[in-house]
Amino acid sequence: MWGVCIALLSGALMSIQGVFNTEVTKQTSLWVSTGWVQFSAFLVCIAAWLFTGRERIGELAMVNHRYLLLGGVIGAFITVTVVQSMAALGPARSAMLIVVAQLAVAYLIELLGLFGVEKASFEWRKLIGMAMAVAGIVIFKWE
Repeated sequence: MWGVCIALLSGALMSIQGVFNTEVTKQTSLWVSTGWVQFSAFLVCIAAWLFTGRERIGELAMVNHRYLLLGGVIGAFITVTVVQSMAALGPARSAMLIVVAQLAVAYLIELLGLFGVEKASFEWRKLIGMAMAVAGIVIFKWE
C-alpha cells in the first residue's frame, strides 16, 4: 500500500512540477528554467544529505555500469520535454501521453531485462492494458 501511495504522490508532483516549469519557461527561457529546476533540486538533495545520513559521495566512483550515472542528464531532458509537451498540448493531454510512454518503455525494459532489471515474461493482459490506455487517450482527445 505504501508503494501505491508514493507512486500516486509522485504522479501528482510530476504534473504540478510540469505546470510550474512551463509557466517559469514562459517568463524566462527553456534552458534558464531547466537549469533552475536542476539547481534547486541539487540544493534540496544537499540539504537532505546533510540532515539524513551523509553517506560517502565517493561511493559514486564505485558504481558498476557507469551509464547508470546519467540519471541527472536524463532528468534535464525530462524537464525540457515535459515543459515543451505541456506548452503544446496542455497538462492533461501531455500527462496522459507521458504516462503511456513511461508504461510502454518500463514494460519493454522488463521484457528485455535491460539495465539490470529482472527479465519478465510476456503477458497478453499487459499488452491489452496498454492498448486500453492508448484508447483512453484517443477518447479523451476526441473532439
